[in-house]
Amino acid sequence: MSDTSEHIAIVGAGAAGLMAARALARAGKRVTILEARERCGGRIHPLPAAEFGYPAEGGAEFVHGEAPVTRGLLREAGLSLQEIEGSQWSFDGAQLSRESRHDPHEAELQAVLGELKDDLTVAEFLRRHFAGDVYARMRQSIERMVEGYDAAEPERASVLALREEWMDGGHHTQARIVGGYGALIEFLAAECRRHGVAIRFGAVVTAIEENGAIAVRCAGGDALACDKVILTVPLPLLRKIALPATARDKAAAADDIGFGNVIKILLRFTRPFWRQTREDLSDLTFLLSDETIPVWWTQRPSDHPVLTGWFGGPRTAELVGLDRAALIDAGIASLATVFGLSPHDLACDVMAAEATNWAHDPFARGAYSWATPRTRAAQAILARADGPVLFSGEALYRGRDMGTVEAALASGLETAGLVFRG
Repeated sequence: MSDTSEHIAIVGAGAAGLMAARALARAGKRVTILEARERCGGRIHPLPAAEFGYPAEGGAEFVHGEAPVTRGLLREAGLSLQEIEGSQWSFDGAQLSRESRHDPHEAELQAVLGELKDDLTVAEFLRRHFAGDVYARMRQSIERMVEGYDAAEPERASVLALREEWMDGGHHTQARIVGGYGALIEFLAAECRRHGVAIRFGAVVTAIEENGAIAVRCAGGDALACDKVILTVPLPLLRKIALPATARDKAAAADDIGFGNVIKILLRFTRPFWRQTREDLSDLTFLLSDETIPVWWTQRPSDHPVLTGWFGGPRTAELVGLDRAALIDAGIASLATVFGLSPHDLACDVMAAEATNWAHDPFARGAYSWATPRTRAAQAILARADGPVLFSGEALYRGRDMGTVEAALASGLETAGLVFRG
């Protein structure tokens, strides 16, 4: 007989919160989700299909690697994946060329990584093992990947946490969900409601109080009494919620986990102009440059005339003063330079545009987490089930791909397991 008396409050209706809620409600627990936004999904943010011609992604977009929890959910939901295929190009300031993945020092890098026993920051690793001028190009490439892809700081990011990613040369598969991550979130939210989960929108949690009973307090004074709380908010928001002393001490460990920012820009054009610029760009997937918005990708293998701009990591702080319109202008200017076009002419070709600096989002304050050499120890502290306040989310995932939706889903599932065992 399942225990229906225990009431679990979950703060956040993102992937981790929904996944934990469904698992708990299926087991007969009473579950209430408190969500600050007026929608589910958190850093998964679908954009209107009417604007972009398909359910575009303002937040998380790709499914990385094996992602077993994600793939299992997709099968349940009757959703499918489309793998990304095509060519990667780069712009060196003068011309476009196919990106060469080969580095003459690749074998040496792999050998040093393979022998590494103690953790170092990326910057220290490069200083210690690859300091000479001959390695300058490789150092730049690694630092660009750490900042742009992992949204991390080379002076703080863990080499051991990134080693597996580097040792497969970044060749693990990337795919998109047909219908977008929004379709997966809709499925999870419907599943939660079907099992009796109450989801309250516009509930901005400000404090969790422990005075014999547990109360979750929201802005405006509303309070929810419960037996346990699962906090699934992004790391920067943990500092904004007043916590009981034991939970506050645990939350302090989050300072040893990195958290990075991303600026994402989507531009829908009247036509795929890049294909008309050059015939050999017909299978373009990713485009790299040193422009203000340095990374762009197409929707290949789909034919939507949309380019997505991406700027990740600490240098996004340089654009902190730009609003949505200014970010869109910066994106258009970056593309115009790469393709040798007039920004004005290119802007006239834009049918729809959106830009998000995730650092400006009050309920995210950034994009996703990354590991420092002290992160695994911090995660172990935060994952302890010693008290009524539990922590969950992508930042607590101890597998390879922290910072991903897979990490959030797996963490939510793991946290639900802690409740059952507790």
